Amino acid sequence: MLATTNLPRPRISPITALATHSRFFLTLRSAEGAYHSLILFRLTPSQLPESGIDGAPSSQNLRDQLYVMEANCPHLGADMSHAEIEECDTGLIAVCPWHRYDFDLKTGHSETGLKACTYATEIRADADGTEHIHVEAPEGGSHWQMVEFRPVSEDFADPPPPPLDLSHLSISSPEPKEPEPVVPAENPPTTLIQWAVLILNTADPMLKVQRTRHAVSLFRTGQLKSIGHRSSRAPRPPDEPPREELYARNMVDPAKMARRKNRAVMLHALANIEQWAIDLAWDIIARYGPAHPDLPPAFFADFTKMALDESKHFSLLTARLAALSPPTPYGSLPVHAALWESARVTFPSLRARLAIIHLVHEARGLDVNPGTIARFRRAGDADSVRVLETIHRDEVTHVTTGHRWFTWLCAREGVDPVRTFREEVRRGWRGDVKGPFNAEDRERAGLTPAFYKDLRGEMRGEGETGGDVQATVAVGYEGTARG
Repeated sequence: MLATTNLPRPRISPITALATHSRFFLTLRSAEGAYHSLILFRLTPSQLPESGIDGAPSSQNLRDQLYVMEANCPHLGADMSHAEIEECDTGLIAVCPWHRYDFDLKTGHSETGLKACTYATEIRADADGTEHIHVEAPEGGSHWQMVEFRPVSEDFADPPPPPLDLSHLSISSPEPKEPEPVVPAENPPTTLIQWAVLILNTADPMLKVQRTRHAVSLFRTGQLKSIGHRSSRAPRPPDEPPREELYARNMVDPAKMARRKNRAVMLHALANIEQWAIDLAWDIIARYGPAHPDLPPAFFADFTKMALDESKHFSLLTARLAALSPPTPYGSLPVHAALWESARVTFPSLRARLAIIHLVHEARGLDVNPGTIARFRRAGDADSVRVLETIHRDEVTHVTTGHRWFTWLCAREGVDPVRTFREEVRRGWRGDVKGPFNAEDRERAGLTPAFYKDLRGEMRGEGETGGDVQATVAVGYEGTARG
């Protein structure tokens, strides 16, 4: 599907990056701030009729392998990342996992009369001979740029990875308990909101990860009855997700935690933050979905993707902790709930949640992650560096998601996003939003300096005198880049 026109087309990726997986999330943003989510399919030779294709990706054998279409079904907005690919008389079709609507991968036409947007691809060589994929720009908007390009999931890895080992996620309990099943035997969830609340109420971190993976798979493959956010009987999320007794016993005030120096202690602290981040991704779905019945399916697709990312990050960090320091399993060191406490302030408002958690806390992670990675690199810990680099790449997309839905809400409400963001921070943050800032990654995520320069919150906590405790804990990465 090689395009031949000379219209401006955003550059997406070197073709060599397509060798690892067969499906990729692709998000474009225009100069005007509009977002467009796409799915890139790299079909395997077995999926292509009479292809005869073999070998690594090249401009020649990719010619008929690449298809790009909008990420959400035009019927009811289902995530198309797990669409089945089938062959019919007219060519190849993608079949929506929710209601089996089919769309021609080249034209987007469906026998139902609907039409999905499809986008031509082109392979161009740089001056040094490196070949890149370019994709046709969406209609409307100008200067479209790629802001996210990454595999859909390990379900589409090529070759498939070994099963995920979660044995390192639990510390020994003095009173062994019968393990809970991933799917409860009684009253199993049938909607995404029900799964979100179940996961939020799951104290065991290993089971939380397993249930996250299972729930996202059910949602993406159309095996849930509905999202459930428009139901009057939608369950409510907890005020605070529970933790197992051994973890809760180690909960401390973040202001009293010692400066992190040891690599194992740092990994443990980061894993604690990622466990809270899993909860926050589900909480934004469960807490605000029923309050905003007009939220489109793409919102839930984005935040289930984030929940899956955070569970991956948690698993990577705890696995690395287990390898680096076997006597220090996750849960054996002090932890804190500062990120959740910051989220409590935002409970009444989705707009505040997006601003404080995703555009302040997670953006602050973009600032300090490079220093943390450099510290592990200086220690010669290449395995931890790879883990932290993976997390950082994903976190850029999380800030992008926060920016996308914050600006979407602002557009719906007819307010300026920059002024509104700064007002949300003034009301919901304590102290300065401190630099130095990672301007490059913030810009990539949609945050121009107008959002964050000279930004200060004026919120007062009970008994506080104006300190900046909240600002110093940020996403929990503070301190790991120092020393």
